Amino acid sequence: MQKIRQHTPLDKLLIGADTVLKTLIPGAAEPYRPNPARKAAEQEMTLVERKHAAGLMRINHTGEVCAQALYQGQSATAKLPEVRAQMEEAAREEIDHLAWCEQRIRQLGSRPSLLNPVFYGLSFGIGAAAGVAGDKYSLGFVAATEQQVCKHLEDHMAHLPSSDQKSRVILEQMYADEEQHAEQALAAGGIRFPVPVKMAMKLMSKLMTKSVYRI
Repeated sequence: MQKIRQHTPLDKLLIGADTVLKTLIPGAAEPYRPNPARKAAEQEMTLVERKHAAGLMRINHTGEVCAQALYQGQSATAKLPEVRAQMEEAAREEIDHLAWCEQRIRQLGSRPSLLNPVFYGLSFGIGAAAGVAGDKYSLGFVAATEQQVCKHLEDHMAHLPSSDQKSRVILEQMYADEEQHAEQALAAGGIRFPVPVKMAMKLMSKLMTKSVYRI
């Protein structure tokens, strides 16, 4: 069994600062995997279609900003080193999504949301609180969050312009990754959240999507 490295407080501070910078500074996130849409052809779209696609991808980008913050907060307060390692690995994969979404937003002639720092701060606090509550709650929150993200991705894929294959390919890969994260979190001991909690999470998610689509 591979030994899990124990980070010093300074290590954690530097890793955290690096994650914040990569998440919030435009163009700073470098994907670990190639963009899945790199070989997809750019097809003709109307101005309205491009604007709509950019709005959807901006929502997905902010969702990945929130995911980074959640994982960062949970990793900081998780009690078991195995759980912290899992959070860090998932966050690394989310960096790919963050970078791919930003690349696509730029290609569509738009920019990431100006509200990203606000949602990062809120999500970090929620993640840290989940970690303090206990690892089974933290992992359960990851599973519930990723399941909610998958529903958003399904909806966005259904509403993307039919000619925007580049965005669609990115969302398809993101969906596969998020689904796996949810399954891993439950398999690691995460609890399944009750319906009222999931409904509250859904309402918060709607607030984010409505504001970020345009701002």
